[in-house]
Amino acid sequence: MSLSPAISALALPPESRVDQRIPKKLLLEQSEATAADKRMLQDGIEDLNWIAALKPANIGVPEYRDEVREYLEIAVLRSAAKARVAELIHRAIPYPVFLITTQGGNFTLTLVHKRWSQGETGKVVIEDLRSTDVFQLGALKSEESLFLESLALSALPRRDLFALYQGWIDRVDALEAAQVTGKFIKPGSGNLTLTLRGDLDGHARLRLEVSSLRAQAAKEKQLNRRVELNLAIKRIEAELTALTERLRH
Repeated sequence: MSLSPAISALALPPESRVDQRIPKKLLLEQSEATAADKRMLQDGIEDLNWIAALKPANIGVPEYRDEVREYLEIAVLRSAAKARVAELIHRAIPYPVFLITTQGGNFTLTLVHKRWSQGETGKVVIEDLRSTDVFQLGALKSEESLFLESLALSALPRRDLFALYQGWIDRVDALEAAQVTGKFIKPGSGNLTLTLRGDLDGHARLRLEVSSLRAQAAKEKQLNRRVELNLAIKRIEAELTALTERLRH
């Protein structure tokens, strides 16, 4: 099976395995998506498989409940689908999902926290979707291999299902940092992972600023203004260098 590295990396206990195909019709019936999104789901998914259901009874991790969300189980799904429908699959399923989306022989992982809607009782909404780049099987980078090795259930926080799921999200963030630094560092405490997310968002914002300023400088005809833009670029590049160093530690 071409997807075995993604599934085997999770080290799922046999008791959690489901290994059942989910009919697209069932997914569409349960989804509250718009007509346009349902058409996208219909056309963008080749197949959808339920790999495992992670519950307190089969992985020994307590459920999680508070006034914001309820995590009673986590679904591990695999779908041969276009990348753009991953978010729609997450929206269509009311509980947290570890989604493995295949494209040919390669795959992408997506995760997103869910919470109760503040406006509609009983409705679940998604928060900030996290997605890896496409993993090219047979050509994995060292940081990608280390990332996959870090996904095993036994290596994740076990306080409750929310903490366990957050552990996976933290590792996706750590992989994003590794794509900047070339070094994968397994996440530590919650405070450190919050700092990491902030640094990654800052790094992305600064890269966009540099790109925009370079485009402006290339078109600028006035020498004084071009000098100002180049000085601004150098200042932001220095900030990027400092942020990159922070991401290394």
